[in-house]
Amino acid sequence: MPSHITSITAAQRLDSRGNPTVQVRLTTNKGTFTGLVPSGASTGIHEALELRDTSSTAYGGKGVKQAVHNVTSIIAPALIEKKFDVETQLKEIDAFMCELDGTKGKKKLGANAILGVSMACARAGAAGLKIPLYEHLRLEAGALKAPYIMPVPFFNVLNGGVHSGNTMAFQEIMLAPTGATSITEAVQMGAETYHALKTVITKKFGPAATGIGDEGGFAPPISKPSEALDLLVEAVEKAGYTGKIQFAMDPASSEFFREGQYDLGIKDKTSPKLTPAGLSDLYRELFTKYPIVLLEDPFAEDDWETWSAFMAKGKEVKDMPEIVGDDLTVTNVERVREAQQKKACNGLLLKINQIGTVSEAIAAANLAFSHSWGVFVSHRSGETTDDFIADLTVGLRTGHLKTGAPARGERVVKYNRLMDIEDELKASGEDVVYAGTEFRTAHSAGGKEEGTKVPFNVFGY
Repeated sequence: MPSHITSITAAQRLDSRGNPTVQVRLTTNKGTFTGLVPSGASTGIHEALELRDTSSTAYGGKGVKQAVHNVTSIIAPALIEKKFDVETQLKEIDAFMCELDGTKGKKKLGANAILGVSMACARAGAAGLKIPLYEHLRLEAGALKAPYIMPVPFFNVLNGGVHSGNTMAFQEIMLAPTGATSITEAVQMGAETYHALKTVITKKFGPAATGIGDEGGFAPPISKPSEALDLLVEAVEKAGYTGKIQFAMDPASSEFFREGQYDLGIKDKTSPKLTPAGLSDLYRELFTKYPIVLLEDPFAEDDWETWSAFMAKGKEVKDMPEIVGDDLTVTNVERVREAQQKKACNGLLLKINQIGTVSEAIAAANLAFSHSWGVFVSHRSGETTDDFIADLTVGLRTGHLKTGAPARGERVVKYNRLMDIEDELKASGEDVVYAGTEFRTAHSAGGKEEGTKVPFNVFGY
């Protein structure tokens, strides 16, 4: 028996920064299902539109009542009338909402309005089929089943940039427990190192320096990335995991790109301004000194020439880290195609709210996989207690994700969900593998996909 939508409601709720976001509740004959949408702080200019009530004084102009209205008054009646079956027609539902919006970038209805419905529909479809959400998303993507891949969690434990009040321009410095044997062990390693890091920071800077940023990472009074990485080296050693935990960085370079230069002193007013070549040299120097396995958004979102030159030069670097596009690619198939043509990166950061539907996020992931890229699933700095991306990571077999520090409820809920999934799979006798050092290529483990879908592309998205 198909599962048809009988009602859709929406409401304004809060994200982890205390700003409004959209919550959707969707009902079928099988139950009621929700989607709670995240929000970013360092957003790329090419992302789909997050609709805000900018003309209102409520919440400082950050309310989402118009987006809520668009769900209840435009999307809901149109979807209910179409009588889509949520069990088998997620792609068609998402395409219909894009057509209903009719703009490139979802500027009419808002990506936050559309995504809440898309997430709820995915959950409703899984429930109707009586399968877990990760399995439903796997089937939607046409991904392999065996073995199930549990991802390496990249813990953002040191915050800078627009995510914190310290003076470091680089936004995120992360821990990756690639030497673990399971997601459960990886979470333990991350949590223990996080607590060791707090002790290291307290000893070096005092207890007042252990305040945390938006994503749960510490924000001590440091300015240079080398200072941050030195703290991690000490913390990892203190926790007893040297050689088992590697590092990653997200400078979020678009945030400090000014007039053709990268201003590392954007917050402290003393760090240098670097040319693209100078910043490239800094990264390569850090690669030689620290166990860095991933570098996200090393350059600005439209500095294509520097991205391509860095990748070309990277062929000379032993054990070159994965170079991940975020603001560069914005979970957008058109930007992924351009990045591939220009050989600008070899990894895609997957943020479902950058594009606004689950199906389009899957399309971007599948396209990236077809180019032999890695896919790195991500939360947003303005997160919610919705754990959708944990299931998405397992369903797409991406092998790695980042969802903040092992602290703050909106971050921990994703890690807890991943551990639950691992336990469920093992209890049911399924073949489960932890991605470990092979996180970049874990998607292809086990053979070739059978009948991989190439999802739709509407209005350039």
